[in-house]
Amino acid sequence: MKLNVHERGDGDKTALLIHGGMSDHRTWHAVEDELIARGYRVIAPDLRGHGLSPRGDYRPESLADDLVESIPAGVDVAIGHSLGGLSLSFAVERLRPARAVYSDPGFRFGHLPANITQFMINMVRTATAESVRKMNPRWSDADVAAELAGFALFDTGFFALTETQEDYLPASAVVPSMVQLADPSFTIDECSAQELRDNGFEIRTVKGAGHCIHRDDYAGFMASLDGWI
Repeated sequence: MKLNVHERGDGDKTALLIHGGMSDHRTWHAVEDELIARGYRVIAPDLRGHGLSPRGDYRPESLADDLVESIPAGVDVAIGHSLGGLSLSFAVERLRPARAVYSDPGFRFGHLPANITQFMINMVRTATAESVRKMNPRWSDADVAAELAGFALFDTGFFALTETQEDYLPASAVVPSMVQLADPSFTIDECSAQELRDNGFEIRTVKGAGHCIHRDDYAGFMASLDGWI
């Protein structure tokens, strides 16, 4: 499936940014600006069921196939947040970025709280600027606006993926890879983090940051990418 893909910048290096569930490419606005200033061209798709991309069945394999069909292989760095990280992990062997960063990735849905799906559906359907800001007091006005825009275009049928309660921890890093964790992480506990280390992933934690690290602690997010971008 061909995805809606946002592109900006004309730098010699290329960065792929893959958003998490319920968002779209606009979630990366601040990171995008910084990467362009550092000489990158940014490619940021809307995953299926999000933004202006088509709808369809919601399995990790399908999300990965879409990325492979829509994104050129061999970018300099690929960054996937949450479900974007999961999608990247299923596509990385074919996309072959020079470096891959998984930001609080959705590798283990079995760790999600009970009834989280209905909570998130209700959150999306009733969201206002006030409710988003109350849940995320550290976000900028632009982050809040991007969240509401993403919610407005999101297919709640996508939550069928998270309801599987399956685990998708990668068996190997494939390319040089870093897992960036929130504090505490949404899906990766210490045992999982150690397993990832054993499988060849570097682990970095952004102290005090919530699941959406790039919005909750933008400075910490960028500092954690030192050596990777």
